[in-house]
Amino acid sequence: MARILLGVTGGIAAYKALELVRLATGAGHAVRVVQTPASLDFVGAASFAAITGAPVLTDELERDPARGAFPDQAPPDHDPLSHLELVANADVLVVAPASANTMAKLAAGLADNLLTTSVLAATCPVLVAPAMNDRMWAHAATRANVALLRERGVEVMEPGVGRLGSIGEHGAGRLPEPPAILAAAEGLLGRGAGVLEGLRVLVTAGGTREPLDAVRYIGNRSSGRMGFAVAHEAAALGADIVVIAANVDLPRIEGVRYVDVSTAAELQSACEEGFGSCDVLVMAAAVVDFRPAHVHEGKMKKTGDQEDLVVRLERTPDILAGLARRKRPGQTVVGFAAEHGQRALEYGREKLARKGLDAIVVNDVGQAGIGFDAADNEVTVITADGERHVPRAAKAEVARAVLAEVRRLRTAGSPA
Repeated sequence: MARILLGVTGGIAAYKALELVRLATGAGHAVRVVQTPASLDFVGAASFAAITGAPVLTDELERDPARGAFPDQAPPDHDPLSHLELVANADVLVVAPASANTMAKLAAGLADNLLTTSVLAATCPVLVAPAMNDRMWAHAATRANVALLRERGVEVMEPGVGRLGSIGEHGAGRLPEPPAILAAAEGLLGRGAGVLEGLRVLVTAGGTREPLDAVRYIGNRSSGRMGFAVAHEAAALGADIVVIAANVDLPRIEGVRYVDVSTAAELQSACEEGFGSCDVLVMAAAVVDFRPAHVHEGKMKKTGDQEDLVVRLERTPDILAGLARRKRPGQTVVGFAAEHGQRALEYGREKLARKGLDAIVVNDVGQAGIGFDAADNEVTVITADGERHVPRAAKAEVARAVLAEVRRLRTAGSPA
């Protein structure tokens, strides 16, 4: 596991940093927290100290009782400079929430408090998760600061879109959800550290097609982008990946084994073959629920006086439920549910229980610009112990949040 140095700046979103620390420590990471003085108006240092098991620092001249060590380290024999020792021990430095003011300081290279000094001294990867009003986020100065930080190699996440801190305010500026932040931090680590090393992950992607005749088929609009994003992010984190791709025409990467299928029956066969040897199944493929009961040989011809065509459909197997019934201790099974409308989460909870899943990822495909054949997604990950909303973001970022939840479940022990 990794050592994460978390910087917390002033803003209403500071309370979410507590959940980020809880998730990180639950995943086995050692965490130290540095707060700016302004952040103490929103969250007290005692709360972070209680969760991390380590002292929280605010001032550069403040003595660190742990002498720069993380909870998994023995302190050195001398009293080092906090901003140098903390970042020397950290594997990644995360600033969440990052206020517009702090981002401006980081872009300018200022070092006027312990956090900004630590960032300036850091040689480890740095991740910044902004949180501010939408007008502040859209301001030319902020956009220039973001561009400059990214140019220097700092990973700056896109903020979420939704309700903001002030009553009635809505727009881009919400702090990304804690699972997404943790996943992004682990992504920076994983490209060298392999936080999913040794984990065998089976991912399904795309949409099945059920033939009506030699030319036509019944299918859906799934492109496979979400499934491929999960697979490729998990591979970047060191997992051993097999992707069962149902009619997916997307770029493929080295180190991932792809199995191409077309119909629900072919997908079921490939899943049953690979399920026994995997540790995690992520069922992101959209399986057609009904297929033609009879497949016409050749191409059906339209006659001159024909006005209607009646096709009898039969149900396809519930592949995910069938695999979940075979789940052995230690396996984690994650489903995806493309729902529509206000009852989407209700349907997701019902599917979680009925199919015996460890988690289900629900997205409302009725929203414009997300879901099927789109670059972005917005989901809610439902588990037996709660629900975690991932605001609209690129599918790679959503994939990291889903994988963070998978890791949390496996660390805590998946439900039987």
